Amino acid sequence: MPLKVEALEEASLNLTPMIDVVFNLLIFFMVGTKFADMERQFDVHLPQVSQAQPLTNPPDEIVVNVFGDGLIVVNQQTLSLEALETRLQEAHGRYADQAVLIRGDGSAVYQNIMDVLAVCHRAQIVNFSLAAQLKSE
Repeated sequence: MPLKVEALEEASLNLTPMIDVVFNLLIFFMVGTKFADMERQFDVHLPQVSQAQPLTNPPDEIVVNVFGDGLIVVNQQTLSLEALETRLQEAHGRYADQAVLIRGDGSAVYQNIMDVLAVCHRAQIVNFSLAAQLKSE
């Protein structure tokens, strides 16, 4: 009994959907480019300023070290409370959200730290923090 063998169907690739997608993308990008060109046609006169300051990163925080004997050191300079207040006011004038880190000696009199906090308050510094160290177990 002879077996009928059918000819294998050749594989074919239908490119119609792919061509449709490519044409849709092409039309989309052409229309998008046309809108961008239309915005450039408007004659806009930009405002002028006399003193434009560049956008920069905020300044680093000011580190105030308060030693056990009440000595106040900022940036390796020993300062009095009045000099510290002047420096903080100047920093606040340059950047309104100036950060201050207060590092007080653990054995220092608490009044010294409170004096520095009062100076920060008078200089209108609201972004301040107190440094601490984790205890080793």
